[in-house]
Amino acid sequence: MNAVASIAETVKSAALALSAHSESPRLDAELLLGTVLGLSRSSLIAHDDESIATGDERKLAALILQRARGVPIAYLTGSREFWSLPLKVTPDVLVPRPETEILVQRALELLPRDAACSVLDLGTGSGAIALSLASERPNWAITGVELSAHALNVAAQNSRALQLPHIAWRLGCWFEPVAGERFHLIVANPPYIAATDPALANLKAEPALALTPGPTGLEAFGPIIALAPQHLHANGWLVLEHGSTQARQVSRLLKQHGFDSIRTS
Repeated sequence: MNAVASIAETVKSAALALSAHSESPRLDAELLLGTVLGLSRSSLIAHDDESIATGDERKLAALILQRARGVPIAYLTGSREFWSLPLKVTPDVLVPRPETEILVQRALELLPRDAACSVLDLGTGSGAIALSLASERPNWAITGVELSAHALNVAAQNSRALQLPHIAWRLGCWFEPVAGERFHLIVANPPYIAATDPALANLKAEPALALTPGPTGLEAFGPIIALAPQHLHANGWLVLEHGSTQARQVSRLLKQHGFDSIRTS
């Protein structure tokens, strides 16, 4: 005789299968099953006694296998929430991290809420930072620059889905697509993991271009900091995300290129 598993039983067994591969196995199990069934987590709970079709069990098993191999949950579900915004995420972009919301918060505090300010987001990826700022400041003129055409396409799709059209998306390396332009604020979450950092072993599924710039992890900060003064209005701001051990080196670079009021957190 064949047994038919319920949603509750399936979540429990999936969480067990993921326990050695995830810090949040039950959450992962719920998100993956929700993706297969087209249900939210709350709907899974509300219908936890309903049975799972054999075909859906096979789809879930395939997703569990990929998760066990280190594929980020966001790539498997196709989405990630950032700044309370549902963002489309694909393997072409870095998965947005919660700590990057600190950068968004700092940026929002620097310029007047209702002023017509111009903002540049370098290495926009999925568009997480640019879209978060746009959702909070509809009067700001925001430009997102990205080297990868595939990543820029994801950002543009997110912009349309969230109905945040007041962002100009530009393809190119750092400041090349905005030659001659100046901004009141420049934000960037560049790659900053050293190429020899063991942490990269757990990030193989994500685009290397968005993770590591070279041997020291500081290589991207040099050109950004050196060229930023040419693209900032007087009294403009540069906001950067960096690694937890890089504050001193990044601060030194900023001072060398004439920046003051330097803060790190």
